[in-house]
Amino acid sequence: MTATEWKPTACVLCECNCGLEIELGGEGGRHFARLRGDRRHPSSQGYACEKAHRLDHYQNGLDRVTAPLRRRADGSFEAIDWDTAIREVAARLAEVRDRHGGDAIFYYGGGGQGNHLPGAYATATRRALGASFRSSALAQEKTGEFWVSHRMFGTAMIRADFEHCDVALFLGKNPWNSHSIPRARLTLRAIAKDPARTLVVVDPRRTETAELADIHLQVRPGTDAFLLAALLAILLEEGLWNRAFLDAHAVEVAPVEAAVRAVPIAAFCARAGLDEVLVRRAARALGKARALASFEDLGVQMNRGSTLVSYLHRLLVATTGNFGKEGTAYVPTSIVAIAGGASKRTSPVVGAPIVSGLVPCNVIADEILTDHPARYRAMIVEAANPAHSVADSKRFREALRALDTLVVIDVAMTETARHAHYVLPAATQFEKAEATFFNFDFPENHFHLRHRLFPPPAGVLPEAEIHARLCAALGAIDESDLAPLRGAAAEGLVAYTRAFAERVTADPRLAALAPALLYRTLPLRPEVQEGAVLLGLALRAAMQSPGPLARAGFGGSPLEAAQALFTAMVEKPSGLVFAVDEWKDVLGRVATPDGKIRLALPDLLGELGKLRGEAAEVRDPAFPFVLSAGERRSFTANTIIRDPAWRKADAGGALRMCAGDAHALGVGSGDRVRLSTRRGSLVAIVEVSDTMQPGHLSLPNGLGLSYPSGAGDEVTGIAPNELTASEDRDPFVGTPWHKHVPARVERA
Repeated sequence: MTATEWKPTACVLCECNCGLEIELGGEGGRHFARLRGDRRHPSSQGYACEKAHRLDHYQNGLDRVTAPLRRRADGSFEAIDWDTAIREVAARLAEVRDRHGGDAIFYYGGGGQGNHLPGAYATATRRALGASFRSSALAQEKTGEFWVSHRMFGTAMIRADFEHCDVALFLGKNPWNSHSIPRARLTLRAIAKDPARTLVVVDPRRTETAELADIHLQVRPGTDAFLLAALLAILLEEGLWNRAFLDAHAVEVAPVEAAVRAVPIAAFCARAGLDEVLVRRAARALGKARALASFEDLGVQMNRGSTLVSYLHRLLVATTGNFGKEGTAYVPTSIVAIAGGASKRTSPVVGAPIVSGLVPCNVIADEILTDHPARYRAMIVEAANPAHSVADSKRFREALRALDTLVVIDVAMTETARHAHYVLPAATQFEKAEATFFNFDFPENHFHLRHRLFPPPAGVLPEAEIHARLCAALGAIDESDLAPLRGAAAEGLVAYTRAFAERVTADPRLAALAPALLYRTLPLRPEVQEGAVLLGLALRAAMQSPGPLARAGFGGSPLEAAQALFTAMVEKPSGLVFAVDEWKDVLGRVATPDGKIRLALPDLLGELGKLRGEAAEVRDPAFPFVLSAGERRSFTANTIIRDPAWRKADAGGALRMCAGDAHALGVGSGDRVRLSTRRGSLVAIVEVSDTMQPGHLSLPNGLGLSYPSGAGDEVTGIAPNELTASEDRDPFVGTPWHKHVPARVERA
């Protein structure tokens, strides 16, 4: 390797996973000397924000785990070899399974913003154990949206085309910092600068995106449902519902129209803290749009009324006819459908709904801290840190300590790992082949298998290897399962693909273990070895979406298309276009029984009706502020980068408040205050900000992590979930109300 060689990879800090090129340097060539956007990447096309340039802090963190660890009786950890670790972990999990059933073992995680292959390989381990209950960060945020979309459209994964819209609407979303759309800042600037286009932002804070907006609807925190209901009512009153679209593509319109007609527009605007004139201006912009693209995110999805807001948002899309044409909402072709509807099952103790296969995060502690015979008794936590990220951290830690067995698979010694019985050290996202299933682009959708930049250090394994070893130790896979596939592999990919498809189709046991079988028997270059599981996913995609794959160049029989797609995946280090969709097909992807959008969801229409009787918010005098716990800022990225030195700005994660509130408290920027909620009390540093409205406070996400320093482990900033409560959650799907936490502030 020369000093000027640039290696293609991708950012791992948000769902966009922009393509990067990295120049390696430093000791052993394992540091990221320089980074830049990869112009060959089919989605990002050379774009990268400032966060990506700090990824060396992730790759070379000081709290790296480099050997399997076992907890001693005194609570400390000792290093053990991998054979011992795999044998003991398998034995302990098998004991729980054999005594209490596989459903007593709970799985949390399965990846991160760019780290999804572990979740695929973990399915083999979970099935070997008979463990069906699981959760992830998606259950903190997106399950209300998934549930609503699936009920209305028969499909949960709906996105929007901001590149070609003339009106863009963001609900509780600041793409300037949280991205989620391709080339976010370039796209936002393009919309804002074009006099023929309109940018509408709904957010209680004047965010960077709101600064660019033509219309900023600065709602009172937690009143988004009132605003959306008022918008729908204004659109109805002013004849801006798209009747032709509704007549052709929707059913059950009348009950929705009756409920919306009953909305008191002026009162709801006042309840949201907004001038009715401004709300009507926004409604006309939305209703008269040639093409409206909209996006809801955590500002509303982790807030009061979140599932109702998701429903009202989808009603806005449907009643204005902004679905299935360029510049509006669409359903993309997926490699893996990560979103789904509600299961007929519920969680075993609380009876909580399971949406998209995920148990609500806010009930996990309740599922453990009980004497119920069906409680969770063991957990596997992979590439996740729920002791920090799930509400009510103190109680969640108590739940972790109550488990018979806790196994953590991760790169670093996280807050969750500190409570584990075993910590299994995993490769970073740059020490193995890795990918994301956040493939949402349209009409050309892309996939990127990132090649390994360098091997993991001694004592560290990629998750694929860990799960393959666990499956073997559990007795789920033996040589008789592997030998026929290895024999077929010697004859080439065509013979292997055919043999694999025939064996897993004929044997449900092998189908359940397919990821581990692929990893163990499909010979690939070391740089892409963990990509073996993609062959099975390529087969499924070829069977489910032959048309879009063929338009991308992957035609022929399903076996031929899968082989060609898989080969391209492992050979193109900057990614590829795997599917080409057509707008004319989108309406056909409404997967309800009759192919029509179902407008009326009676339970949520009932919630809309309740808003009319809801009095003005009365705050508890003991907690007069509303705290948004977990704001996305320029240098926050969940907890994947633990080193606080990565932040160029706001290193300590200040508590933002408006000037009037600061003046009333007698404090200014840089002063210390005591921030209290019903759950806890911590000291924070104030930042007086004109982006905040009176009574509203904001803390960033991703802080409050323990990290080594010269004086031992230190904690920088506030861990937001030391202040949140697990019972504060959506009544339908259990998502938390992190953006609406009653709080008190006093001078420290």
